[in-house]
Amino acid sequence: MKEAFPQRLRAVLEARRAAGLYRQRLTLESAQGPAVRLAGREYINFCSNDYLGLAAHPKVIASLRAAAERWGVGSGASHLVCGHSGPHRELEEALAAFTGRPRALLFSSGYAANTGVLQALLQPGDTVLQDRLNHASLLDGGLHSGARLRRFAHNDCADLARKLGAAPGPALVAVDGVFSMDGDTAPLAELAATCASHQAWLMVDDAHGFGVHGASGAGSLQAAGLTERDVPVLMATLGKALGTSGAFVAGSELLIEALIQSTRNYIYTTAMPPALAAASLTALQLLGEEAWRRTHLEQLIDLFRRGAAQSGLPLMASSSAIQPLLVGDPERAMRLSQRLRERGFLISAIRPPTVPTGTSRLRITLTAAHSPAQVSALLDALAECWSGA
Repeated sequence: MKEAFPQRLRAVLEARRAAGLYRQRLTLESAQGPAVRLAGREYINFCSNDYLGLAAHPKVIASLRAAAERWGVGSGASHLVCGHSGPHRELEEALAAFTGRPRALLFSSGYAANTGVLQALLQPGDTVLQDRLNHASLLDGGLHSGARLRRFAHNDCADLARKLGAAPGPALVAVDGVFSMDGDTAPLAELAATCASHQAWLMVDDAHGFGVHGASGAGSLQAAGLTERDVPVLMATLGKALGTSGAFVAGSELLIEALIQSTRNYIYTTAMPPALAAASLTALQLLGEEAWRRTHLEQLIDLFRRGAAQSGLPLMASSSAIQPLLVGDPERAMRLSQRLRERGFLISAIRPPTVPTGTSRLRITLTAAHSPAQVSALLDALAECWSGA
């Protein structure tokens, strides 16, 4: 019987290879940035979520270094034992103020935040409704919460309203603010109104909107004109626009205090390094001081979409930094990715099960660290490779 597990694992790997869905890791030999080194060669990187180009910002690096000198490298314990340090408190207070909410709570990752919060808020007899294209962490949190999980059609508020109307007991709706693989934005104002009319809570995962969208970069909720009253639970990550790592949940005093007391993913894990919290605080400050980064990114998005339209490239509908090029066939997506790499461009092919069958794509991401010349060069390479792949 002990051979059952090796046999099962081999079967999984063989099936992935046969379907053209086998994945392999890349090992970078340089810092994150618009240009990276891989296997001794430099590539223009168009698959990073470092949207504002802060991951290697000199001030962020200096802040991390200085904080490590003072606070050490590791936090030493969970937040509720002795791992909660001054930089954690300062970052939480800054994030709460930036998002316009009473309090914020740090987590080690967006995955931990989403799964932990849903399991803390929900119980058997509740219903959690989720967009069909939600991030895996939201879906997993709903599945493991004990509540009834119902999924509604992508960005379809009418379908959500029908399912909310049929939901017994308390209901919570969870959506992405910006969808990570399609790059489109949820109709947050309409979703909030739908939830309000059915007395349901709304939770938004704004991992890909925070720092980029909104008048000050506070995210998709700010762009939609929504407050804590409209969206009681906001989650966002630090590893994308801020260029560091970790996540936070922002909300009312009641919500955050209850999460501290009951969220297993918070209680039973080591706190993020204090130096990382200090670096994240510096990145948050840069978000306000260097607003040109968001303006420049918007200009690059416009440049890219206009160029793709002129070349007849089938981009999906997105106004975000995520610009998916729909391919369909997974093997063709891999060929395109490889041909672009031969030309010096690093772009990931995204295939099932990450995206639905028949929607394999190149997930192209633009950042404020890219130049217009780099975007134009990518457009030329895409036009050249598209017809021959």
